[in-house]
Amino acid sequence: MYDTVKAVEKHRKLIFDTERFVWEHPETGFKEYETSKYMASVFESLGYSVTRAEGITGFYTTLDTGRKGPTLLILGELDSVICAAHPNANKTTGAVHACGHNVQCAALVGIAAALKEEGALEGLCGKIKLCAVPAEELLEVTYRSELIKKGVIKYFGGKTEFLSRGYFDDVDLAFMVHAGGGDAFSISKGSVGCIAKRVIYKGVAAHAGGSPWDGKNALYAATCGLNAANALRETFRESDIIRFHPIITVGGQMVNAIPDTVEIESYVRGRTYNAILKANERINRALIGAALSIGANVEIIDSPGYAPHENSELMADAMEEAVGKVVPSRVFRRESRIASGSTDMGDLSRVMPIIHPYAP
Repeated sequence: MYDTVKAVEKHRKLIFDTERFVWEHPETGFKEYETSKYMASVFESLGYSVTRAEGITGFYTTLDTGRKGPTLLILGELDSVICAAHPNANKTTGAVHACGHNVQCAALVGIAAALKEEGALEGLCGKIKLCAVPAEELLEVTYRSELIKKGVIKYFGGKTEFLSRGYFDDVDLAFMVHAGGGDAFSISKGSVGCIAKRVIYKGVAAHAGGSPWDGKNALYAATCGLNAANALRETFRESDIIRFHPIITVGGQMVNAIPDTVEIESYVRGRTYNAILKANERINRALIGAALSIGANVEIIDSPGYAPHENSELMADAMEEAVGKVVPSRVFRRESRIASGSTDMGDLSRVMPIIHPYAP
């Protein structure tokens, strides 16, 4: 009889070796060259035939049970975040797996290895598609915007991009497991969606000491815009879970010159499409009004971010049952909250049943 725990335990070293390699080679979205290559090589060593994404990182493979049934997609995310202050961050890029995608990669390898064990497919039907997917973290919007201009990608998120390419056309339902804190397995109702924003303030350069009256300070326009947006926060309904958290990515080149260009990146997050659009409209008015007050121009580039994400209650039931059988010593916690982070699993949740739970 097939024993899931023993099948996974047999590949313990491979699982932990994968986790260490990915941890030691953090790469941000659509740049996971070493990670994707390593993961694909591990899959191939296990006997899988992988299909690599054309022109970008990531791959998938399909295991057929030989019996009629649905196709289940199991995902592991390849990319890291950027946190240069982290003691283990890449010294050049600031990339680090502070969001735990290294653990997801290890879990995906463990699943792949266990499914190759004798008897693993007994009692199963349909197909299992395993996918190492890039670019879940919505970072480096300017870089990804350039990839879109070049025709390399259509969407900022890896799952959304794979979906648009037809890689998931045969999929009926999907799940992945994210690393979480505490000692319990948990799942929420879902999480918020977002719009991705680039805001470019355009002023006029001048000598900051000799003739500042000849300039139009883009940095002042930007700071006025951010303050105006901040003044809106009390008008956001708590139930809409609105979040606006901008960063300045370009703020001037030298102190002697009035800054003529300042660039901002941000999201506007919210629980529903309607809430996101209403909040975004208000924020855009504030940003534009600030530019007018300084006499500068502003370009606002709003792009599809991630859809609001909804977990399937039926799939959550199945996971709770599975956790009870495989790791009965662990608590499984169902939460009624909507999480205030965003994920491109939200886009998948609009077209198929999905779950995005957390594991200790």
